[in-house]
Amino acid sequence: QCPWGTSSTTSISCSLADVMSEQLAKELQLEEENAAFPEVVAAAEGPFITGENIDTSSDLMLAQMLQMEFDREYDAQLRREEKKINGDSKVSISFENYRKVHPYDSDSSEDEVDWQDTRHDPYRADKPTTTPRRGFIGKGKDITTKHDEVVCGRKNTARMENFAPEFQVGDGIGMDLKLSNQVFNALKQHAYSEERRSARLHEKKEHSTAEKAVDPKTRLLLYKMVNSGMLETITGCISTGKESVVFHAYGGNATEDKVIPPECAIKVFKTTLNEFKNRDKYIKDDYRFKDRFSKLNPRKIIRMWAEKEMHNLTRMQNAGIPCPQVVILKKHVLVMSFIGQDQVPAPKLKDVTLSSEDMKKAYYQILNMMQQLYRECNLVHADLSEYNMLWHDGKVWLIDVSQSVEPTHPHGLEFLFRDCRNVSQFFQKGGVPEALNERELFNAVSGLNITADNEVDFQAEIEALEKMNEDHVQNHGKKLSTFSSDGDPPIYDE
Repeated sequence: QCPWGTSSTTSISCSLADVMSEQLAKELQLEEENAAFPEVVAAAEGPFITGENIDTSSDLMLAQMLQMEFDREYDAQLRREEKKINGDSKVSISFENYRKVHPYDSDSSEDEVDWQDTRHDPYRADKPTTTPRRGFIGKGKDITTKHDEVVCGRKNTARMENFAPEFQVGDGIGMDLKLSNQVFNALKQHAYSEERRSARLHEKKEHSTAEKAVDPKTRLLLYKMVNSGMLETITGCISTGKESVVFHAYGGNATEDKVIPPECAIKVFKTTLNEFKNRDKYIKDDYRFKDRFSKLNPRKIIRMWAEKEMHNLTRMQNAGIPCPQVVILKKHVLVMSFIGQDQVPAPKLKDVTLSSEDMKKAYYQILNMMQQLYRECNLVHADLSEYNMLWHDGKVWLIDVSQSVEPTHPHGLEFLFRDCRNVSQFFQKGGVPEALNERELFNAVSGLNITADNEVDFQAEIEALEKMNEDHVQNHGKKLSTFSSDGDPPIYDE
C-alpha cells in the first residue's frame, strides 16, 4: 500500500460533551495506570480514586487507609529535610531509621540504598593506614615517615577507641582530628585515673564498710540478728577504729545454748583491702591459721581475722581474765557483751583519772593479766596499751585481741617487748613508783631472764630466741611448747 494513501480506519465520531466529560477522563486514566502499574494501583491507589469493591463503612479499613497515606507524607517530609540539611556537603545525615517503609510505597526513589544490607557504612570514617615496616611511605620529596605530625595525630585519634567505655571521646575519626602526643598522653592518663577512681568508688560502695556506716551485706546480717530475736534493737555507733566499727545493741531472748547479755557490743570488721595490709603479719605466720591463710582470698581472710579474736577471747574468758564475753560470730560481725552501762561505754585507761591507790592497783592487775595471758592462755596481746584497756567496776578489762598471737609466733617476743614498753611507760608517767621498766617487765612476764646491759643487746637476744624457734619449726615440723627458762615467772602481788 502507498504510505501516502488515506487511512482505511474510520474515526468514531463523538460529541463535544462526551470529550469534555470528566467521567471519561477518569476511565481513560485508570486504564493507563492499570496497564502500567497493575499491582500498585490495585493495592494503593484504587480505594482512594474509585471507591469500588471497598467497604468504607468499616472504621478499621478507614484507619488503615489514613495511616498509609500519613506514612507516605511523613517519609516525603523526611526526604525533603535530608535534602535541605545535606545540600552539597560531603558529610551527610540520614533519617533512614525514622522512615515508615512499606512494601507498597511506590514513591521511594530508586537510588536509595538499604544500609542494613551493605557491608560498608559510608558514614564511618576509615582508620588511618599504618606505615610499612620500612618506616616511611612515598618516594623522593613526597616521603612521609611515621613521625609525621599529621600521621601521628590521626593514629592518636584512632587509639582513643581503646579507652574505657565510660570515658566518652566522641567521633574523632569522623572529624579527622589530629591529636598531638602531648594531648593524647594527657587524655590517656586522665582516662586511667578516672577508671581507677570509679573502681575505688565501686569498692567502697559495694564491698567495704566505711566509717560509722556498714555496707549492704553487713546490714543484712544485722537485720537477721534482730529478726531472729537474738538482738532487740541496735541503738547506734559507739566507737570507730582503723580496723572495725563498734555498735551498741540491747540483747534479745536467750536460747537453750546461748545466754544473751542485756547489753551487747557489735564489732564489725572493716572489709577494705587497704586496711588489711597492716594486719596480715599477725595472721599469716600464726600456726593456728597458717595452713588456711594461703588458700583463701583476701576477703575471706578478713573473716578469719574476726574468727581469730573470737578464739582469743574464749581463751581469756576460760582463764578468768576480765574481757568481753563472746555471744556469736557471723562472718566478719562479732557480737560480744558490752563493757559499760546504759549505752555508755567504759572509759579507756588513758581517759580516766585514777587516784594513786587505784593506779597502783591497776598496774598490778595488768601485770597479773599479762602473766596469765602468757602462761595460761599461751597468748601475747601484741597491741597492749592504755588505749586497749577499759576501767569498769574498779578493775581493768582487756579488749581488742584480734591481733594477739602465740609466743611461738616468729615475732611473738617482739610484740611482747613492745607491750611491756607501752605498759611500763604509761604507769611510770602515772606516778607508780613500783612500775618496772620494759626489760624487767618482759622477764617478769615471760620468765626468760634475759640479761643485757642495754636495750639493743636485749632485743638482739630476743631475735636470737625467735630465730631458734623458727629453725626448730622448719627442721622438725612442729613448734616448741615453751621457751627455755630457769623456772616459772614470779607472781607479783601488791
